Amino acid sequence: MKRHIIKPRNNWQNRVENIGFNFHSSDVPYWDESVYYEFSMAEIETIESATAELWEMCINAVQHVIDNKLYNQFCIPQWAVPHIEDTWNNDAPSIYGRFDFSFNNGVPKLLEFNADTPTSLFESSVVQWYWLQDFDSNKDQFNSIHEKLVEYWKYLKEYLYDYTLHFTTIKDTVEDLTTTEYLRDCAIQAGLDTKFIFIDEIGWDNDASEFVDVENNSIRNIFKLYPYEWLFNEDFGKNILVDKNKTFWIEPSWKMILSNKAILPILWELYKGHPNLLECYFESEKYLLGFNYVKKPILSREGANIQIVRRGDIIQETSGEYGDEGFIYQEISILPEFDKNYPLIGSWVIGQQPAGIGIRESSDLITGNLSRFVPHLIS
Repeated sequence: MKRHIIKPRNNWQNRVENIGFNFHSSDVPYWDESVYYEFSMAEIETIESATAELWEMCINAVQHVIDNKLYNQFCIPQWAVPHIEDTWNNDAPSIYGRFDFSFNNGVPKLLEFNADTPTSLFESSVVQWYWLQDFDSNKDQFNSIHEKLVEYWKYLKEYLYDYTLHFTTIKDTVEDLTTTEYLRDCAIQAGLDTKFIFIDEIGWDNDASEFVDVENNSIRNIFKLYPYEWLFNEDFGKNILVDKNKTFWIEPSWKMILSNKAILPILWELYKGHPNLLECYFESEKYLLGFNYVKKPILSREGANIQIVRRGDIIQETSGEYGDEGFIYQEISILPEFDKNYPLIGSWVIGQQPAGIGIRESSDLITGNLSRFVPHLIS
């Protein structure tokens, strides 16, 4: 893995905007093509293999949580359990997820799994691919995300009701809207009939006991870029249990288990010593890590409320609004450093298959919402 400094393309802002990437910059740059990372094919194969194996381990871990009724460790409300178990027992399929890896000495280590509402999908799939075509079209990327998305939407047809597939997210977030519309575009390419609706426009018809859109049409299939822990924390979300149509939700609610950092100590318990896992515990066993650990809320986003503790001293921490649900304690795995830049590898699973990577680079040890997305290629 090597980091290269290069000259950005002329008029790159227009180039990325022409393909629908409109949040490339804010107060700080987000898309950064003044650098790229180079991987050997052997490194890519290692990441791909780890991604496939970790996915299988995660599926086994979900079964373990369900069999042993460990929902309290995940702060999952008991009223939501029947829906979670129903989607699991009926094999409700998952379309995507993103493992976040540190990658030191050629070994990917799992930091966390963004399993419910991962973003940076469009950047990983389309934006960096177009960059590569301009930079060096003879090179390759670990990137079959788009093709796998279209194919998996085709596969999902047999699971969906014979109704429109709605797509939803929150207002006023360009990144989430872009991700949602990109997934919708892939579904359209797969031949699905789709419709977009903001999540606060979704209605509940109390008399008919069904979700409806702004035209009062039944919502029978829906992709949501909206976390289940938010949805199930709202009175509106509880209608899922009394919905007469049993609306097909993507992602399925069993992904609540994998999107929660409580899955990390469960994975360590089940696969202790696995080379792609970091030692990890709940609060009651944090002493096993001594005075060196990373403290993470079981529910958090954008690197919020994380502490890195070494020899008992906090060497870096982030603020935020998370932590009330509890914390996990993870072995330290510092990201590789390139001139005080720290790259985090996001490895995508599309339709249960490894599909590509995206790299977010930060000037801090903790990757937060000011990190930069940078492209990669295979040498």
